[in-house]
Amino acid sequence: MRSKDKILMTKMIEFIDSQYQNYGEIPTFREIAKEFNISSGCVSNYITEMREKGLLQSSTKSRSIRTTTMTKTNNSMDLVPIVGAIACGTPLLAEENIEKYIPISHEILGNGKFFILRACGDSMIKAGINNGDLVVIKQQENAEEGQIVVALIESEATLKRYYIDKKKRKVRLHPENDNMEDLYFDNIIIQGIAVKVIKDLF
Repeated sequence: MRSKDKILMTKMIEFIDSQYQNYGEIPTFREIAKEFNISSGCVSNYITEMREKGLLQSSTKSRSIRTTTMTKTNNSMDLVPIVGAIACGTPLLAEENIEKYIPISHEILGNGKFFILRACGDSMIKAGINNGDLVVIKQQENAEEGQIVVALIESEATLKRYYIDKKKRKVRLHPENDNMEDLYFDNIIIQGIAVKVIKDLF
C-alpha cells in the first residue's frame, strides 16, 4: 500500500468517526468523496480495500459503514431513523423518507423496532410535545386506549392520543391542546406508539 493511500484511508476513518460522533450520521460515499475531493468510485474502492484489511465493516446499503471505533463503543447503540411525512402507500422506512439516523442506547429503547418523527405544530403541547421535537416511535400496528399513536389518515401521518368511542363506533384521536377538538374516524392505520421525546432545553 502506498503511503499516500494509507494516509487518505486514515483520514477517511477519522472523518467517518467524526461525523458519527458529532452529528449522529454515517456519511454516504458521495459525502466522503466531496470531503476529500475524489470520485465516489474511488471512495468505493478505498472502502472495499479497508473492509478487506479489517479496518471497517460495510455493506451495499446506504450509510452502512462501521469503523472499528464505532463497533467497539456502540455495540449497545441502535441507529434510529428520522422519517418525514409518510405518503399513503409508501413504506414507512423507505429510503426516500429517511432524513438521517441518530444513535440511541438500546438500554433506553428496549426491544422492538423504532423510528423518529419530527413533531409539527402544537396539537400535542399538553403532552410535552412541541413543534420541532423529535418523538421516538415504537413501530407496531396496534395500541391501547390512551396511548399516543402515529396514525395514518389518508395521505398524512398524525400524532394524537388514541381512544375508541363506543357510542359513535368510531376511533377518536385526541389532540393535547385545549384549543383543538377531537377527530373521529371509521378506521385508521396505526404505525406505532410514542415512547420518548427528544427536545432542546432553553
